[in-house]
Amino acid sequence: MNISIVTIGKLKEKYLKQGIAEFTKRLGPYAKIDIIELPDEKAPENLSESEMEQVKVKEGERILAKISDDTHVIALAIQGKQKSSEELAADLDKLATYGKSKIAFVIGGSLGLSDQVLKRSNDKLSFSKMTFPHQLMRLILLEQVYRAFRINRGEPYHK
Repeated sequence: MNISIVTIGKLKEKYLKQGIAEFTKRLGPYAKIDIIELPDEKAPENLSESEMEQVKVKEGERILAKISDDTHVIALAIQGKQKSSEELAADLDKLATYGKSKIAFVIGGSLGLSDQVLKRSNDKLSFSKMTFPHQLMRLILLEQVYRAFRINRGEPYHK
């Protein structure tokens, strides 16, 4: 399985880089992991609604340019469906069973994802109703994908 994480923004924090490297390494036997970092749109702090929309559209265009037509897209969005680790594992197992070997998880920038990206998505996944920094979501997502593979293989993993 080929899993891409298409994400807006550069990762700066050393501890997050270390955690992401660790889970990317752990996932090696299960899947090819590709993290695609795209630049965030520079914008001042106080944006109008239309300016926020413009930022999301520009970031969305960058995201969509990195996703091929045959990729199953899962957008991380606060309005997405919340799932247990076992449900995510079952979803990934079904995708593999039905020949969907290219999966892209999409993490938007600080303003979220554009409507175009949400429309292109096959699924929308929410980790919580809380807001998390998008950089931290990379680590949380990789850990959950790793956990999903362990669940699907019947391998032990801490609860």
